[in-house]
Amino acid sequence: MSGYIGAIPTPQATQSRDVYTATSNQTTFTTQGYTPNFVYVYLNGVHLARADFTATNGSDVVLASGAAANDVVEIVSFGTFQSADALPLTGGTMTGDLIVPDGDLILGSTAVTSTAAELNKLDGVGTLKQAGKESIWIPAAAMYPSTTNGCSALTQVETTALRPDLNVLDFAAAADDFAQFAIAFPKSWNEGTITYQPFWTVTGTNTGTVVWQLGGVAITSDESLNTAFGTLVATSALAHSGTSNDLMVSAESGAVTIAGSPAANDQCFFQINNDTSASGQTGVVRLLGVKLFFTTDAANDA
Repeated sequence: MSGYIGAIPTPQATQSRDVYTATSNQTTFTTQGYTPNFVYVYLNGVHLARADFTATNGSDVVLASGAAANDVVEIVSFGTFQSADALPLTGGTMTGDLIVPDGDLILGSTAVTSTAAELNKLDGVGTLKQAGKESIWIPAAAMYPSTTNGCSALTQVETTALRPDLNVLDFAAAADDFAQFAIAFPKSWNEGTITYQPFWTVTGTNTGTVVWQLGGVAITSDESLNTAFGTLVATSALAHSGTSNDLMVSAESGAVTIAGSPAANDQCFFQINNDTSASGQTGVVRLLGVKLFFTTDAANDA
């Protein structure tokens, strides 16, 4: 086939030419083979219209009218093929490696910037951690009563022998008792607001509600620790089941703004209390722990 400028036609084809000197009234000419609709026929140099011949069986070309003796019939025939090393525009299967230079892979209109290792993790080779919402569990054993208006000291309570023992902080029903704890958030924390979810129980059968409050403050290196907590944020009231020692899990709170100017490597102090003015529980409320929720803006602390 001669040179071609522009997109390569699909399917591609091999070309052959057959030249015949016709006998009187000859109509059938046998070619080297062709694909139907890929045949050109010339009679004495004149290109015949498709209506002037039939070419359907892949071998013979039949003229509608017999040629005269010594007429020159030239048949340009084609046999289609698909290039062995080319992928079709749709479908098809490729074997072996497809190597795309970094930064040259685009899906739709979005450039793919992930590394091969990251893509492999997405495919199940490992776990690709993403920035987003995280949680930290703070057990009651990591808390301590506030010096002023503090709850009871940490107590270990046995439900039944060789069943789960509880490390709890007891909060009285008659007055607001307080407990405190402190954590250093991961560097990947976005230093924004947090939320919390208390886990608690009551050793009794009263079905009154319990409302918790939490506030926090962030302290940076070389800053005074003698700093007030931020605004307390309450949970929704949750009624106790009425069954002694049932685990109760309050709904996640609204956003808690941590006082100070939170930054990487800060120590954050928190104060939690049972808001008795909003609670209806008449029994002692036992705090088992608090789950803190925070948001990261990086996949790790590197």
